[in-house]
Amino acid sequence: MHEMTPRDGYPSDLSDDRWALIEPVLTAWQARRRRGALGFGRPPEHDLRRLMDAILYVDRTGVPWRYLPRDFPRHQSVYGCFAQWQRDGVFARLTGLLRRLVREAEGRGAEPSACVLDSQTVQTSADVHRSGQGTDAGKRIIGRKRHLGCDTLGLLLTVLVTAAGVSDTAAGATLLSRIAAAHPRVTKAWVDAGYGTSAIDHGARLGIDVQPVARPPGRCGFVIIPRRWTIERSIGWLVHHRRLVRDYETHPYRSEALIQLAMTDLMARRLTGETTPNWRGT
Repeated sequence: MHEMTPRDGYPSDLSDDRWALIEPVLTAWQARRRRGALGFGRPPEHDLRRLMDAILYVDRTGVPWRYLPRDFPRHQSVYGCFAQWQRDGVFARLTGLLRRLVREAEGRGAEPSACVLDSQTVQTSADVHRSGQGTDAGKRIIGRKRHLGCDTLGLLLTVLVTAAGVSDTAAGATLLSRIAAAHPRVTKAWVDAGYGTSAIDHGARLGIDVQPVARPPGRCGFVIIPRRWTIERSIGWLVHHRRLVRDYETHPYRSEALIQLAMTDLMARRLTGETTPNWRGT
């Protein structure tokens, strides 16, 4: 039996207010699993809040799963629960729920009418097989690429993780299809100028006006680009979670789940008015 020891908590742990936001989704999942609605397998024996705290600890600090402190449940149990929540769509549901709550708190409609697309290329660790990597020729990075679709507040709508060699145009068509299916009110999308004509034409077929936003000509260094700055800020938010500074996940869909988890953490803090300490300070 895994020995438990008392602890004072970690900066990544859920506060009572943030736990109140996500607890209904997790307890509903647990109830469905106990009824057998989600297939075979026992529901987790550990407390759901402790499991979520452990998963957030990995996402926030970047430690390998097996390096979890011993006052959390066993790392095999934590990772097994993380993988099951990913397969059952729990992280996607949490992202959707909190996004709607944040939008309403900001005086917006629950569903967006416009979105922004962008991507981020990151290096991979030795855990990622060569077949799952690629080369971003423009940035000269070997690794993976995170393709994000966000609303105009910078809140995640969808994410796709691919090899770095996959073009924004190809992945953008997938993002647009997902957004059109899940958010039918979206009729406008702003994208990087690198998105090609085929992505624009695909958006038109879906009823989404895709408008490239170019960097101002002749400007060097950091420049705030209209419309696109919101998603660039979101990418900056995400890498405050140290596990996302590099891609350590064997499977790209697990990387997507950690991105959804990071956005869930950020939105929950936004709703409760809690600060998000930079990992350098923790």
